[in-house]
Amino acid sequence: MQDALFHLPEPPPEHAVIARFQLGGDDLGEPDQWSLVFEAERSVGAAVKAASVGEVDGNEFGGGEVVLFAYGPDADALYRVMEPGLRALPFRPAHVVLRYGEPTDHAIEERIEL
Repeated sequence: MQDALFHLPEPPPEHAVIARFQLGGDDLGEPDQWSLVFEAERSVGAAVKAASVGEVDGNEFGGGEVVLFAYGPDADALYRVMEPGLRALPFRPAHVVLRYGEPTDHAIEERIEL
């Protein structure tokens, strides 16, 4: 007799949307840029949550750029919700990488210029 408790389905791989924006000023950008990034992150995060497509997981400043991270089960659906807010940020050059799967799985990635 099999015990169904030990044959749970594998969770789907986690997809990612990783957005990179070039900043002006020093290595970390300038304070007025930070406020625009934080506001966009809050707005995009609320939209992602409302659409139930994943979560915005934060940012990373350094090297003259800012990177925003979001994760969910479907990178395309996640990006569709995030795209208007990401395109509204004025910093260029900028691009987004859609990662379809875990990074350790040699996941397929697609790059979109903003």
